[in-house]
Amino acid sequence: MEFIRSRIETQVMSLTGLAIGGIDYENPPGDPGLFGPGSACWRVHGDFTSMLVGGISALLLQALHPLALAGVWDHSNFRDDLLGRLRRTGQFISGTTFGNREDAERLLERVRQIHLKVTGQTADGRPYAAYDPDLLTWVHVAEVSSFLKAHLRYLDPALPGSEQDRYYAEVALIAERLGARDVPRSRQQVLDYFAAVRPQLRCDERSREILRVLRGAPAPSALARPFGALMMQAGIELLPDWASALFELQPGPCQRQLIRFGVRQTAPLLRWAVRNGSAHRARRRVGQPAR
Repeated sequence: MEFIRSRIETQVMSLTGLAIGGIDYENPPGDPGLFGPGSACWRVHGDFTSMLVGGISALLLQALHPLALAGVWDHSNFRDDLLGRLRRTGQFISGTTFGNREDAERLLERVRQIHLKVTGQTADGRPYAAYDPDLLTWVHVAEVSSFLKAHLRYLDPALPGSEQDRYYAEVALIAERLGARDVPRSRQQVLDYFAAVRPQLRCDERSREILRVLRGAPAPSALARPFGALMMQAGIELLPDWASALFELQPGPCQRQLIRFGVRQTAPLLRWAVRNGSAHRARRRVGQPAR
């Protein structure tokens, strides 16, 4: 059983930012980082399965914004190195959530510097810049709303509304430190934000190419291939109905139930297997038992 557990954990770790290295989650002892173990974001970001599902959904959601998509299209090698991009994004999220304060600050500064170089024009001549405060807010809200939605669906559907609002209020810090403005800090503010931004969104050939690349992403092993396919379907199924309609991807009720059943059957195995993720290491750093 230990061999099976270790094999699964190795496969999981290969998909995360831990595969990159460079962040010491276990030191210095007692350092709470930017948020600390009692925070809502440690709670929401600590589950690999729901974060993966939410991350896939967030990537698709972000691809519906023409300016955000242009930056990815023009300045990213996502088609040739999708796994690398996912790892780097995962490292930023886990490092700013669970890393010590010094590492979290270093990651924030590195991303700020990268954003300064991501500028250009869309095909219809509109300028874009990754450091644009409104664009940063869009990327952030698409991301964290997807993480919370996946957490509620696949780990803790009973998470109180006050804790959900606390989560949004906490993670707004990261977006604001990157330069975002008017960042939603509650469930209602997130709903209002989406209602306001939806007229700017569209699904075009580039958006559909993002979907195609995600669907065709190679698995790190034959063992992981069925799991990857299931997570991909779960990420699509997690999209808001209006976003699914833009992609023309609207699973029927039976398909939705099958996807959710599959994830709920798989997730406990992964939670049993993974004992050395970033959240586990961070809890050891602050002297708390891993959950």
